[in-house]
Amino acid sequence: MVINNYIFIGLLLLVAITFAVLPLIVVAVIAPRKRSLAKSDTYECGVRTYGETWVRFRIQYYIYALMFVVFDIETVFLYPWAVSYAGLGAFALIEMIVFLVILSVGLAYAWAKGVLRWV
Repeated sequence: MVINNYIFIGLLLLVAITFAVLPLIVVAVIAPRKRSLAKSDTYECGVRTYGETWVRFRIQYYIYALMFVVFDIETVFLYPWAVSYAGLGAFALIEMIVFLVILSVGLAYAWAKGVLRWV
């Protein structure tokens, strides 16, 4: 009985891998291979580039992106908690306060280090 469950999971995994790999194999076999300079040229949003195409961005942009992701994830966790707060009780309130304090400490640290200054 238990082995049947593992067989079903194995077959499901095999089908999932097949659905992922089969289109790649079909494209590799059927797709035309005409290489040209126009196809290998670098472009952005359909506009031809001029000058150097590899541009270095300041690390501060990535830090802004990471801060956005952190607080976006906070919202992802905060919204369902707020919706079901009535049935959760005091323990969930304390857990959410701890979660928000940890994020607030991180925000205060980033603010103190000057990370949030857009220069």
